Amino acid sequence: MRSHAVDTARRKAAEMLARAGIPITTSERERIEVTDFGLNDLERIGLQLLTYVNTERVCAKELVLFPNQTCPEHAHPPVNGVLGKEETFRCRWGAVYLFIPGESRFQPDDRFPRGYEMFYSARHGTVLKPGDQFTIWPGVPHWFQAGSDGAIVSEFSTQSTDEFDIFNDPHIQRTPMIEP
Repeated sequence: MRSHAVDTARRKAAEMLARAGIPITTSERERIEVTDFGLNDLERIGLQLLTYVNTERVCAKELVLFPNQTCPEHAHPPVNGVLGKEETFRCRWGAVYLFIPGESRFQPDDRFPRGYEMFYSARHGTVLKPGDQFTIWPGVPHWFQAGSDGAIVSEFSTQSTDEFDIFNDPHIQRTPMIEP
């Protein structure tokens, strides 16, 4: 991903956080992680993350999703004999569609990023709106997507080891590669 695209996405994410009334420092603004998962399709498949704390025991982040942006299906596996990440999502702004395994509550087919449908198997959907929260247990495959206005989700979890996440799509690179 080009550094200009990263700078633009950071700026947009910071603006969304400000609109939602979530203040961040200049240092935090510069630390917003932008990932397109190596697919070069950030507007459709990507995520902007601001990590406040990530210790051996706890993690707290803001997940910023642009309108209709999707974080692809993945699971948090055990790492070094420790259960995978347990995470609670709390919607702070906008709406986020969250999918885990199970029977469909509504038609997720309309939400799959076109051309990537074969990499999405979790079909039990729920919609989180501001104040709603949902806990995802270790190892459970899941994916999520912002509504038409975008979304901000606070994530509270056990230690984040996202570099070990398992994605259905073999083309995904979790660690962003930034080009000048």
